[in-house]
Amino acid sequence: MIRLLLAVSIILAGSLAEAQTDTNHINTDSIDVLLADSTVTATLVLQLSEDSTRILLDWTTGDSINVILERAGNDSVFATIGSFDPTITSFTDSGVSPGDWYMYRLLNGDSMKDLGAGASVEVPFPIEESRFFRTERTNALLLFLFYAATIVGYISIAKRGAQLFIRKIAGLDAVDEAVGRATEMGRKVLYIPGIMSVDNIQTVASMSILGYVAGKTASYGTNLEVPNKDPLVLATAREVVKEAYLKAGRPDYYNDDMVNYVSYDQFAFTAAIQGLMTREKPATNFLIGSFYAESLIMAEAGNASGAIQVAGTAELAQLPFFVVACDYTLIGEELYAASAYLSREPLILGSIKGQDLAKAVLVGLIILGVILSTSGQQWFADFFIQR
Repeated sequence: MIRLLLAVSIILAGSLAEAQTDTNHINTDSIDVLLADSTVTATLVLQLSEDSTRILLDWTTGDSINVILERAGNDSVFATIGSFDPTITSFTDSGVSPGDWYMYRLLNGDSMKDLGAGASVEVPFPIEESRFFRTERTNALLLFLFYAATIVGYISIAKRGAQLFIRKIAGLDAVDEAVGRATEMGRKVLYIPGIMSVDNIQTVASMSILGYVAGKTASYGTNLEVPNKDPLVLATAREVVKEAYLKAGRPDYYNDDMVNYVSYDQFAFTAAIQGLMTREKPATNFLIGSFYAESLIMAEAGNASGAIQVAGTAELAQLPFFVVACDYTLIGEELYAASAYLSREPLILGSIKGQDLAKAVLVGLIILGVILSTSGQQWFADFFIQR
């Protein structure tokens, strides 16, 4: 019995000694965790050198004690990089690499406890301003040159009179039919250029289509009304419509009341348009530009009045409403290609064709990259990685 009690006592004593030894240094998954020294206050400040090759560290302690500086890299494992007496309060770490994370902490040199002073930094890659050409960006340069060459090349081809093919866009082909129907019925054409200002690219694209529609209404002698939400769009639309009537040889048909201002409030404008469609029942409605929550309200009101409706927007959330409630819908980039489609101007037409070719080539490169990467050939994909 006495021997058994002695054996148990020895085992317990060994366990307590082992536990006491481990209390000063405990390993977690990847970071060494030390007991904090609450009797000494300390601060650690670091500064990265301009050339990203050195980290300058300064520290202060509440008492004159020896300190140990430890550093951890991307692996989060701390290692001692220096021991210092109370007279030394700074250190320059020159063993750093660009692109790596570094963490620092101070320990009490006597008790080996954490002083609670730590800092971390990511060392960026240095910018070599003296270089004229950055070879690691050659991929971006080649892609830019290819993209620019396709656009410039197609513009040159278009200026020489070549007939460049652009697929038919049903909504734009229906403009003549829609305006002709309004002429036969003796009703007006209603054109709504969206609700955003002229700094929105969809509004700019809408103005080019408005010019074409206004030219047709001038030729056919059809009434045109263009209500606006934004004052800047009002001024722009008036100039566009006036120029279209002048080019059609019908400047006397134009008057400023064709292009009018309604309200800057979104839903006050929407209510006014809804009432106009219900009361006057235009034969044709064009809803082309940037639309938001009001899109379904306007499109539904026009559909209920029996008008032919041609809509167009690049707002993805509004496209389903236009597709359901309108006869023709310009989807996404069709809105931006409309000016080239209608005017056949070489500069715009060549730009559209050049962009289409560049997109087709990029899609082909993506497919080729997937095939090569799947087969273990990584060099092609690595060429396009941004550095």
